[in-house]
Amino acid sequence: MRNLTEDETKRFFEKLAKYIGANTKHLIERKDEPWCFRFHNNRIWYMPQRIAKLASSVAKVNLMAIGILMAKVTHHGHIRIQITALEQLAQFALFKIWVKPSQEQSYMYGNHVTRAGLGRITENTPQYQGVAVFNMADVPIGFGVAAQGTLQCRKCEMNTTVLFHEADVGEYLRIESTLT
Repeated sequence: MRNLTEDETKRFFEKLAKYIGANTKHLIERKDEPWCFRFHNNRIWYMPQRIAKLASSVAKVNLMAIGILMAKVTHHGHIRIQITALEQLAQFALFKIWVKPSQEQSYMYGNHVTRAGLGRITENTPQYQGVAVFNMADVPIGFGVAAQGTLQCRKCEMNTTVLFHEADVGEYLRIESTLT
């Protein structure tokens, strides 16, 4: 487990900024206790600093996971935000989309959201902006990229894609089924 390099930190915060913008500072400057980001096994973890100090005494080969998994770094160096970061993304998201119950299950199976399944959208959401996805009961169920801006959503046809799927809470079940 190590600190993120300057390049990794820059790329990671750029990726986070797509979803939460300037609210990234709230992840580090917390009122309860200081938190930090650490790199371990090609993954970026988010944890309290006191836990990071305790984990430094554990051998690297014995340490499987610690804190909240925020992102995975691919072999090519690309950073992919993981579904386990949903709680932080939903809490600080600048733009949000609510999905109708009829489209919720389809979204949970990894499909994009069409205009017919769009319940609400945050005002002034730009096209290709990262958004948190909620069901109509305000429960976060995933995140994605807005395929259409707010104004475009009002004018488009019902079968037009308005949200590109990136991750959802159903991933746990889909990944588990492939492992067995």
